[in-house]
Amino acid sequence: MKTLKYILSCLILIATFSGCKKEINDDVSFVQTAATSAKLGAMFTITQDNTGLVTITPNGEGVASFEIAYGHGTAGPVKVLPGGSTSKVYPEGVYDVKITGTNVAGVSTTVTQKLTVTFRAPENLEVTAVIDPANKYKVNVSAKALYETFFQVYFGDVANEVPTNFLEGQTISKTYARTGSYTVRVVALSGGAATTTFTRVITIVDPVVLPVTFESTSINYAWNDFSGGNVTVVANPHNNAGNPSTRVARMVKNAGDPWGGSWIGLGGPIDFSANKVFRMKVFSPRVGAKVLLKVENAGNGNIAFEREVLTTVANAWEDLAFDYRTINTSNEYHNIVVIFDNGTPGDGSANFTFFMDDIRLTDAMPNSRIDLPVTFDVPGVNYTVTDFGNNQTVDAVDPTNPNNKVKKTTKVNGAETWAGTTIGTNTGFATAIPLTAAASQMSVRVYSPAAGIRVLLKVEDHTNGQRSVETFATTTTSGEWETLIFDFNNNAPGTPAFNPNTTYTMASIFFDFGNAGNGKVFYWDDVRKLATNFVETVSLPLTFESSSLTYTFNDFDGGVATVINNPQSGGSNTSAKVGRMVKNGGQIWGGSWIGLAAPIDFSTKKTFRVKVFSPRVGAKLLLKVENQNNGGISFEKEATTTVAGAWETLTFDYSAINTSNTYQKIVLIFDLGTVGDGSANFTFLFDDITLN
Repeated sequence: MKTLKYILSCLILIATFSGCKKEINDDVSFVQTAATSAKLGAMFTITQDNTGLVTITPNGEGVASFEIAYGHGTAGPVKVLPGGSTSKVYPEGVYDVKITGTNVAGVSTTVTQKLTVTFRAPENLEVTAVIDPANKYKVNVSAKALYETFFQVYFGDVANEVPTNFLEGQTISKTYARTGSYTVRVVALSGGAATTTFTRVITIVDPVVLPVTFESTSINYAWNDFSGGNVTVVANPHNNAGNPSTRVARMVKNAGDPWGGSWIGLGGPIDFSANKVFRMKVFSPRVGAKVLLKVENAGNGNIAFEREVLTTVANAWEDLAFDYRTINTSNEYHNIVVIFDNGTPGDGSANFTFFMDDIRLTDAMPNSRIDLPVTFDVPGVNYTVTDFGNNQTVDAVDPTNPNNKVKKTTKVNGAETWAGTTIGTNTGFATAIPLTAAASQMSVRVYSPAAGIRVLLKVEDHTNGQRSVETFATTTTSGEWETLIFDFNNNAPGTPAFNPNTTYTMASIFFDFGNAGNGKVFYWDDVRKLATNFVETVSLPLTFESSSLTYTFNDFDGGVATVINNPQSGGSNTSAKVGRMVKNGGQIWGGSWIGLAAPIDFSTKKTFRVKVFSPRVGAKLLLKVENQNNGGISFEKEATTTVAGAWETLTFDYSAINTSNTYQKIVLIFDLGTVGDGSANFTFLFDDITLN
């Protein structure tokens, strides 16, 4: 058998040698294209025996050989091969050591590195040992000190650890294999026997990342409570098919601020590149509880984005969706903030105890039903509206901004006086409108063809139209956007009163309510529920339409101004209420003034317009503004009527006004220079004082 194996081995060798062909590879182009030496430097170590014996170990990339110039003495540079080192005895001092690296092509690179040799113990040791922001398992260490030559670091994760040497200006990193607390020890060494030591305990924990499930036993789910909110991770007390998780988070909203909640920091920025819809399972003690989910930048809380939704079931798990599709993805967000019932202080009871679980990002909303706020801009939402009474509503582009999507409603000729548009469909919003006595207002941005047009907004329970409330707002301008505010506490006469206990799930808007269609076109956008009620004040524009305001005119020297029902409704002014000025006998400057709640803002608008009904052509109207406390600080302009017995709009150019002053009074004087007589010839109507 041994003989047979020997013969077979010989045959294999013969076949191998006979199949080989000598090849000559004389391509040396790699030499000419070899990269220059990179990351050139050296590690210095010194014996701690006061001898000054320093070992220099050069390093670099692409280096074929090194030359070390010691920076002391007359000896020339010494050559060191990669992986080798050289030693020299130095007296105390600071030296410039030159390291020259030469690559295979003969190209050299030189760097100079300072060497400190001292036998004095290092002083003022400063160590930085921090967890890497991009890797929660990694720690970065750097150090500086006086009188040191080099440092050694022990990372504390193994027994009999061999230290890692490094120099001042270098950062040494360690990636730990597992979580735990580790003692990092940094030793500063000089040429003497004495050393200086620094220690710090570094705790490595599993980073909290999405999805947040609360199931890991190694992750520290560190919630940061504020203003009454308190979050703990507990065993799931409502473990069922709706949420079979073992562990969940419990939020108790105790007494404190209305915004009491808690936040948790993630291990890195949230990735919104693909998924932009947050989902979170919530167990609420009641229907209609508000859940606000907010993300913030770790270093700047002003860089944030938030969405709020309402719970729709009580005492059962439901999966809420938070639409983040309009978030600015150029920012970074690291923290997740959760606030239940933002705006209402908690009391720590079962009614303010919530559970949450499975916070995660997904790629789509669970459904496309319309919901507040209605912006017409969010992809994937079904913005279909439902017209009635021969209204015609279509998708349109904002006439002032081609990037903004809006709705365009035409009240066509012959449309019913009650023609309107349901926002969405007759199935209502995805969540109920959270109207309360203290927050009973909604707003709609409207671009109207004329001022003085009444707009009705109605909300109702889509399952029972008898449960409804409706209210009016009036346009104050034309050909520009304005925000109309609808207060359901001030319901329209003859309609059901607002009931905060009713669930309102559907809204409809009626333009030019009460008038048959005549082709007027309205653009509208941004249907919102206001978080708190807007408090109405006497301010521009002055329309005299509010039933809750008192328009207090201050008459002087024969002028008498009052707010009355419009006796000349028609033409360019169909307002219900107008101002009337009667100029009686007195002074030639007789008139009246009204104070505003705040100074007039002339920063962008400087043209006043006033609708006037004059008994004659050529009547003058002086419009003057004054400082609240100093009548000497004022500005005025005068305009003249051009028609009689009809409404016209007079214009007053305030472009030359001194905007560094403040003006809070509006003064009206008709026919300045002429004494009135209180007759019809000196009776004027005025309305819609606007700044454009």
